[in-house]
Amino acid sequence: MTRPTPAEADGATHWAGRGQNFAVEWRHAGAGGSSTELASPDEMLLIVLDAPLRILGVQAEALAQARSICILPPGTWQLQLQPGCTCAALSSLRAGAQAGAVNEDAYAQPDPRIAPVGAAWPRVDGASELRIFSIDTIAAPGDKPRLKMLQTSTLSINWVEYEGPRDRQALSPHAHSSFEQGSLALAGEFVHHLRVAWGADANAWQEDQHVRLDSPSLMVVPVDTIHTSEGVGPGRHLLIDVFSPPRADFIAKGWVANSADYRMPAQEAP
Repeated sequence: MTRPTPAEADGATHWAGRGQNFAVEWRHAGAGGSSTELASPDEMLLIVLDAPLRILGVQAEALAQARSICILPPGTWQLQLQPGCTCAALSSLRAGAQAGAVNEDAYAQPDPRIAPVGAAWPRVDGASELRIFSIDTIAAPGDKPRLKMLQTSTLSINWVEYEGPRDRQALSPHAHSSFEQGSLALAGEFVHHLRVAWGADANAWQEDQHVRLDSPSLMVVPVDTIHTSEGVGPGRHLLIDVFSPPRADFIAKGWVANSADYRMPAQEAP
């Protein structure tokens, strides 16, 4: 879990956390605005929350409004945050990559159970332009009315937003056998319920954990850990689930809004 004291730099408060395959950098601009730089060999995903920011690249420039999700092509980008702007930048991490994260030491030894990022999903049209989506124009899947899902070439996310506490009679405990899940809280308070399944060796059993975190925070759920997140208390709750590589199972079910922009890498196709 990551709930650090944010550092102060470049007119903003910020912190970075990571999983084995992904990194998250949260940033909030002060009264004078803020500028920063992002760089990645793969596409990055930028969440713009509550005020606009300008994105500047070698061949592209755009103004991203509040409640935008931006997909940045590989390379280096400058961000100019207007006063009060909050954003979160998500990127994939390949083997051996560092993220400057507060929990960097947790990944000194990689977990062999976690599948690697693998080959990037190519864009269908071969284009590499900057793309910006307003989350309020993304339709949730008919069978998943609370979820809005998007992907990049190496990531996928779920945007889960609701008012008031989550219904305690409709939680969704589950586990993943080959990847971590990052749960990035951007509004509201959450209790993350965690359970390690019992195996034959009772000496390895662990007590359940019920971790209460407010926003912003990042919970990284380990492989094979049963988990569900419960928004508690009044007001707005916004939780972003982060996965790398993209969730091919969600894409196959038609749940990912921009999946038509990408095709599965040839070596991963069934």
